Amino acid sequence: MNRWLIENGTLVTMDPAAPIVHGWLAVEGSAIAGMGAGEAPEEEKRKARETVNGKGLLFLPGLVNTHGHAAMSLLRGLADDLALQDWLENHMWPMEAKFTGDDVYWGSSLAAAEMILSGTTTFVDMYDHMDRVAQVVEASGLRASLTRGVIGLCPPDVQTAKLNDAIQFARDWHGKADGRIQAMMSPHAPYTCPPDYIERIVAAAHELGLPLHTHMSESAAEVAQNVKDYGVRPVEHLDRLGLFSRPALVAHAVHLTDEEIALLAERGVAVSHNPVSNLKLASGVARVPDLLRAGVTVSLGTDSAASNNNLDLFEEIRLAALLHKGVSGDPTAVPAAEALRMGTVYGAKSIGLEGQVGMLKPGMKADLIAVSIAKPHFVPATDYVSHLVYAASGADVAHVWVDGKQLLRDRELLTLDIERIRFEAQRSFERLRG
Repeated sequence: MNRWLIENGTLVTMDPAAPIVHGWLAVEGSAIAGMGAGEAPEEEKRKARETVNGKGLLFLPGLVNTHGHAAMSLLRGLADDLALQDWLENHMWPMEAKFTGDDVYWGSSLAAAEMILSGTTTFVDMYDHMDRVAQVVEASGLRASLTRGVIGLCPPDVQTAKLNDAIQFARDWHGKADGRIQAMMSPHAPYTCPPDYIERIVAAAHELGLPLHTHMSESAAEVAQNVKDYGVRPVEHLDRLGLFSRPALVAHAVHLTDEEIALLAERGVAVSHNPVSNLKLASGVARVPDLLRAGVTVSLGTDSAASNNNLDLFEEIRLAALLHKGVSGDPTAVPAAEALRMGTVYGAKSIGLEGQVGMLKPGMKADLIAVSIAKPHFVPATDYVSHLVYAASGADVAHVWVDGKQLLRDRELLTLDIERIRFEAQRSFERLRG
């Protein structure tokens, strides 16, 4: 089994017991085999078949993006500066109705390249033609939680066909790509899925033993419509339908009451905070400090490149730290270290990968990234966590590994043909637009 070694590195471990380690890290196969301060022991040097000189590099766990629609990278810049429902119903959905499996493949490939280049190693994706997304994950070397998003605004026979498609995808792909792919079940949202349909999806998740993922309480209009249609707000509505009876991850959760936050904490529901997308669509600002205080696991997502308009999770980390200071008047609302945990440790926990990814620790998966600190905005060497949150960007990522396999070396993609992807993605867009 291949064993390699990082020497002379600065390791941002995300482990509270030893948050910064100046030293070495050994990888064997897909896992971190050992690490420590100072010079690597001679035995580690002898075992290593390859050595990476960590001088001028900051190593940290790969980032975890807990909500997105990768193939929508094809719609980047298509319809900006619009309200959510107008954006969805009049611009996104009509274009997405034209998507073929090939469009999803090339759009997802474009997203995969962008994520690797900006340090994301694990992502959650909700879309259609999910077998093509899984093929991209398999080829790229990324780790992902994938789910066939199901919209139930259709006749009963079509609802059944979509649900069967989601179930079959989960059976075909859960645990595949050397375990890098896991599946979820996803009613798109309470406003796009009738109650009985959500109950059927929940039942399927129980049968398959899978977690659930949905959009929830993204806009004030959505919450008001839920009250009008069903007499309750989305959190109580989904709770009644059993969605929180499985491990659940909800995207956005912008408009919540104190009681709803308490219920999410009680049910162990995780929240994917998408600050850039929420601001761009004027959906509002989620009550992240209150959620964290209540014990809710809050992670970070980019949403799609159509509502963001990039997939750089460093931007979400920075904004999560800054935004909540600004709206609360409290500069301690989300400290830098907590924002970085949202993009790493909490991201892993929110999708059932706690103890596997999100930290640098022996026994955990060797999903790690190296950020170049030989740049003006990393000087002076005061607080590297602060620099990562308030100064860094995805463009600073030099190397990326997942499962111990290198996907990016000196900003060069090793598993994806970026020139081919750019060409095919542009061609797909022109066909869709035409």
